[in-house]
Amino acid sequence: MSMMVGARGGRTPEINVTPLIDVLLVLLIIFMVILPERHQGEEALIPQPALETLALSPLTPIVIQLKDVGESKRPDLTINTEKVQWDELEARLRAIYAQRDERVAFVKGDPEVEFAYVAEAIDITHHAGADRVGLMGQKE
Repeated sequence: MSMMVGARGGRTPEINVTPLIDVLLVLLIIFMVILPERHQGEEALIPQPALETLALSPLTPIVIQLKDVGESKRPDLTINTEKVQWDELEARLRAIYAQRDERVAFVKGDPEVEFAYVAEAIDITHHAGADRVGLMGQKE
């Protein structure tokens, strides 16, 4: 609508925008159909690890198990299925962590093992370079 100032008998110029909007909508639809589909994001080449590196870092988790051998005796240690002495535990774990990217270990002890030995195994594992150490419970 336009506002009229002055005499009522004169003509006032008004622009009819309806055909202009129709033309713009038709052009918008044409360009949407003609232009190729755009992909979101950027293309990137991500380096893949070599096959030799995959062989060095197996996915098997490290489980340090403490097995009870009797009252007032140090429990036996095993890393996965390999038997290890207490004084060799840190050196063996350092050798394992040197080949891995992820430095996680799990400690599992028999119910009869005193917690002092479990805490000592956790402490040795941290000194060997483990970032995280988890405790495993008994399956019921």
